[in-house]
Amino acid sequence: MTHIDAGAELDPVHPVPVPERAQGLSTAEVAEHVARGEVNDVPVRSSRSLTEIVRANVFTRFNAIIGVLWVVMLCVAPIQDSLFGFVIIANTGIGIIQEWRAKKTLDSLAVIGETKPTVRRDGAAVSVSTSEIVLGDLIEIGPGDKIVVDGDCVEADGLEIDESLLTGEADPVVKRPGDAVMSGSFVVAGGGAFTATKVGREAYAAQLAEEASRFTLVHSELRTGISTILKYVQWMMIPTAIGLVISQLVDKNHGFKDSIARTVGGIVPMVPEGLVLLTSVAFAIGVIRLGRKQCLVQELPAIEGLARVDTVCLDKTGTLTEGGMDVAELRLLGDADEAYVRRVLGSLGESDPRPNASLQAIIDAYPDSVDWRCTEALPFSSARKYSGAAFSEGDGTDSAWLLGAPDVLLPPQDPALADIEELNEQGLRVLLLARVTRDLEDPRVKEDAEPAALVVLEQRLRPDAADTLRYFAEQDVKAKVISGDNAVSVGAVAGKLGLTGAENTVDARTLPTDPEEMADALDAGTVFGRVTPQQKRDMVGALQSHGHTVAMTGDGVNDVLALKDADIGVSMGSGSEATRAVAQIVLLNNSFATLPSVVAEGRRVIGNITRVATLFLVKTVYSVLLALLVVCFQVEYPFLPRHLTLLSTLTIGVPAFFLALAPNKERAKPHFVRRVMRYAIPGGAVAGVATFVMYMVARHYYTGDGALDAETSAATLTLFLISMWVLAIIARPYTWWRIGLVAAMALAFLLVLVVPWLQDFFALKLVGSVMPWTAVGVAVVASAGLEVLWRWVDRRFPA
Repeated sequence: MTHIDAGAELDPVHPVPVPERAQGLSTAEVAEHVARGEVNDVPVRSSRSLTEIVRANVFTRFNAIIGVLWVVMLCVAPIQDSLFGFVIIANTGIGIIQEWRAKKTLDSLAVIGETKPTVRRDGAAVSVSTSEIVLGDLIEIGPGDKIVVDGDCVEADGLEIDESLLTGEADPVVKRPGDAVMSGSFVVAGGGAFTATKVGREAYAAQLAEEASRFTLVHSELRTGISTILKYVQWMMIPTAIGLVISQLVDKNHGFKDSIARTVGGIVPMVPEGLVLLTSVAFAIGVIRLGRKQCLVQELPAIEGLARVDTVCLDKTGTLTEGGMDVAELRLLGDADEAYVRRVLGSLGESDPRPNASLQAIIDAYPDSVDWRCTEALPFSSARKYSGAAFSEGDGTDSAWLLGAPDVLLPPQDPALADIEELNEQGLRVLLLARVTRDLEDPRVKEDAEPAALVVLEQRLRPDAADTLRYFAEQDVKAKVISGDNAVSVGAVAGKLGLTGAENTVDARTLPTDPEEMADALDAGTVFGRVTPQQKRDMVGALQSHGHTVAMTGDGVNDVLALKDADIGVSMGSGSEATRAVAQIVLLNNSFATLPSVVAEGRRVIGNITRVATLFLVKTVYSVLLALLVVCFQVEYPFLPRHLTLLSTLTIGVPAFFLALAPNKERAKPHFVRRVMRYAIPGGAVAGVATFVMYMVARHYYTGDGALDAETSAATLTLFLISMWVLAIIARPYTWWRIGLVAAMALAFLLVLVVPWLQDFFALKLVGSVMPWTAVGVAVVASAGLEVLWRWVDRRFPA
């Protein structure tokens, strides 16, 4: 609250008091601070550096294992048995390139979305980058602005700052000159300026801000699930590999180099080397695709998270409606004079240096009355639902006025509310202008308010909002409209957009405070009006307590707390600096219609990675099982590395790449690890047992020189056919390109079997007709068993 003394200096053109204000630093002083290094140089990074990307893709535990085995194979075996190393190099290169492309996209979008604080230098207000602020800078702030560095308040005009993200204190703190302000807090009402006292890493929230804006790739169910799987795979590999090494090197008397090759052939396929790569690539390509639609993903798991959302909380203003409004009607109450009311409205508009959308519409419609002088101002607050100002009129008369929500300023039985209800039902926004006799600082200022006029505002509906709401309904995602406006008016707007249940409007002032009861009310209702910022936060928490995954969209400072607590926060690019800072996804083009694209990308990533993870882990399971059976039966390992490189490429590597990037509209489901392992374990077990049975049958059939090569060829044919059937199951439901993909892989293997130089290169030559046809028969039986087993698993262990 600011009082302006009657004797304050007056501007000769505008007789509004112009209090003496600080000039800020001079250009020379700024240069001195820069020279001393007193600059806000905290590196705000939206993505990993190239060095970090390379390190993350190259220096992994499994790459180290594969790398050692590759070097061994290069020393003891033909180049064909070292192909797996070149595949790893290619995979790693693809991963680095795609993540680098994603980084460039993120960085370019972050620059577009960057907000520039206003600082006062040489007496003039200029916008600078956050990193250009120096110690001692005078920074101007208003509603929705984030405090970017620590400082001391110099000017305050009804300045209220929310520090809840730092201290947990729910109520905004009124700041006066001399009070400290902390970086990481944000302005909810009023305006002012503060001097920067701590910049860079010394600022209170600098480290927190740096960590929060980093490229985060790991905090998601998908990434956590894959890490869990890899941990178990690692523990399975160690004892199995040791046993295999002993059995092949100590107990067998085939050549040393051949034994080494077969040992490596048994260990390499246990490593699901492409799984992490494909996950990273899928996320990276998602970022690139969304970047083309001007969607900034500030935290990568948000792509996955929005796909898991089952409830979207929408703020009406800026989401369903555009930011701007138009005055549709001025309806006088009582014996109010229209010309006088217009002067009041014009002066109210002039009294606020940072008007919101409603007040801006009034400013556009009613020009300022130059002979009125503002003596006191009460900035708008989402918690209060009104603003106000006191004036010294041109004839010396004093008056005080409030402008805000009619149902907040008027008693429940006031007859004017009946007219207001009719307007609200048409989706119009209504503000009440009322004269008051109490001081604006008085908590009871609205009591005995004398209504003077209704200002009817027409809201501009977003042209894309109806289609987006329809998309969410089709995807079984419930939309809840949560707004600070009148519930009936909000419901009418939602109804125009075709939102199911828009007629179920609830005034949030009637909601219970108990979280469980509130959650029940939220499940039942669709449109909620007169919601305070703290209530928005409580509503998100209540929905989460009922097991809902909640996304929150918003653009105003009143949405910050709810955006922060929601599972996924989505902000408009034109929203306040504070909302963009806490949101995981920023729609830079301000288009609500971009959200379905984000959901679609998330569903593509989750659904497809679940598919391909099953492929990779079936291979790991059958590789471990084959190694254990070889150790138990004391026989040579049936495959050389070249055989499993061929099988992995045709039945996993190439198909997985296409499947991971294909469209997928399937609703994201939880329990990733369980969903993958319930197929991978039985699938791998069937493939491993069937292949080993065929290998043992072939060992009894073939004798003499070349017997081991013939046995290996028969086992390879069996394993390929079973793996192809696994691929055929994973590729369902079939489309023309998926059928073509499976057919192409089968054709490629057929070429290896019939082209002589490929037979020699891969050491694959089917001998006779009995064992090859036996291999086909075993594979058919195993594939039928797979179908039966997986259907049983679906019924017995539903996801």
